[in-house]
Amino acid sequence: MKPVWVIILGWIVLVPRVGAARRGTPEEAAFYNGTFPPGFSWGVGSSAYQTEGAWDQDGKGPSIWDAFTHGGRRQVPADTADAACDSYYKVQEDIALLKELQVSHYRFSLSWPRLLPTGVRAEQVNKRGMEFYSDFIDALLESNITPVVTLHHWDLPQTLQVTYGGWQNSSMTRYFRDYADLCFEVFGDRVKHWLMFSDPRTMVEKGCEAGLHAPGLRLQGTGLCMAAHRVIKAHAQAWHSYNNTWRSKQQGQVGISLNCDWREPVDTNNPDDIEAAERYLQFCLGWFANPIYAGDYPQVMKDYIGMKSAERGLETSRLPTFSLQEKSYLKGTSDFLGLGHFTTRYITQRKYSSLQGPSYQNDRDLVELVDPNWPELGSSWLYSVPWGFRRLLNFAQTQYGDPPILVTENGASQKLHCTQFCDEWRIQYLKGYINEMLKAIKDGVNIRGYTSWSLLDKFEWEKGYADRYGFYHVDFNVRHKPRYPKASVQYYKEIITANGFPNPREVESWHLQALETCSINNQMLATEPLLRHMHVASEIVAPTVCALSILIAALLLTLLFRSCS
Repeated sequence: MKPVWVIILGWIVLVPRVGAARRGTPEEAAFYNGTFPPGFSWGVGSSAYQTEGAWDQDGKGPSIWDAFTHGGRRQVPADTADAACDSYYKVQEDIALLKELQVSHYRFSLSWPRLLPTGVRAEQVNKRGMEFYSDFIDALLESNITPVVTLHHWDLPQTLQVTYGGWQNSSMTRYFRDYADLCFEVFGDRVKHWLMFSDPRTMVEKGCEAGLHAPGLRLQGTGLCMAAHRVIKAHAQAWHSYNNTWRSKQQGQVGISLNCDWREPVDTNNPDDIEAAERYLQFCLGWFANPIYAGDYPQVMKDYIGMKSAERGLETSRLPTFSLQEKSYLKGTSDFLGLGHFTTRYITQRKYSSLQGPSYQNDRDLVELVDPNWPELGSSWLYSVPWGFRRLLNFAQTQYGDPPILVTENGASQKLHCTQFCDEWRIQYLKGYINEMLKAIKDGVNIRGYTSWSLLDKFEWEKGYADRYGFYHVDFNVRHKPRYPKASVQYYKEIITANGFPNPREVESWHLQALETCSINNQMLATEPLLRHMHVASEIVAPTVCALSILIAALLLTLLFRSCS
């Protein structure tokens, strides 16, 4: 490992470069008043494992996340999503929240093990799971909310992991296609927007290499490359299945949701920094998008991983290859690009060799930095840098041939200890990022809709319940998991109603109105413990008094009868 003093010296040298790096241009700094195109779709999102709960109810099989959290392999906090938000039992209540927000669409995921308990369609289909999602989709449509459905948001059936090794096994592509076909067959008459996977890059890196996510593997340098290879093939097989069998009668669209943050060169006049920023984007977004849109991995990934593999004496690259037939099969397997984005960093070329072994992080030879002036948010990795969003959208548009883009995730978190509903920082985040998206549309980017993350506070993977992304606060300490709107609910609703930012005076009034409403909700939260104690008292005291009254009356009647006799 590199001596600590060398690393510290490197930071001392680099940090001033961040301050001297290109700031936002006047056009980026200026707020743009205008509206989105007619028909622009506004939404919020969630995922099954993070919200549903009912982990072992109504025939659902265990997922790898159930096994991971129950097995004690996670770091602190040792939370589980066994109950989560109880959304499995609160469908109508959550749909009422969606209606309150006045969203056009709701992005959610289906639980693979709730539909196929073992993960294999030929073995068992869970009828109650099918009915649950069918009823949920119907309820959304009755409320004029378009369902945007993710097939796989990380909760792989545990049986597939134990029996086949999960995404390390080539058979997973077939099992995923069978699962996708079942969903197309049963729900495709009503669902017209499908996302095959959600953020597979994080899924394979944290799950197959870092061991921070389920299934907790630490297959350094190889596990994530092989898992990603299977995921890309599975996506393509499902897309072709829909295209060949279901598209003509269902008229839907199939895509994938890829998360990527923006990386800006520390020095825009330095070719090494420019190349480093481009390399980051290719390792991040291009890893999955390039095979889907161009038929193969980005050349820079093949070069760098091949070079790193050779340095360690390997005869072949750790990055698998696609055959000519597979390249042709992969290319064009997306009707739209789902794009998630949260934050930005400055980036430069790493000047020293890593001795920590092969990994996704080390393969890229990058150093990331933040501007100390950027506003910090709830998560340690998250800063509010709206202009990076516009640049990422423009990059995706030019890189992949002007695809229709649906923003599938964008949001900001708060820490558990901050339970106030006046989330002004989230309002500022929404305002800045949505405005930069509007500028990207003005640039010519084909953006069809925006999904804010997320509807509810929920289980946040290795963070447990410590980080809160929801528009609605969920009190997880109360049995019935009550929801409370934050100030950002009112603000986002105003943006949706106006379809953008019509004029400065009106936008400012939204801010003030949102902050006025949150004080009422804070009072509601403050009185909740008292109401809870009153509820408990009524549940215990009232029956006890009633029982005593009956006993006393019976005793008096007995004494009365005896005296009469």
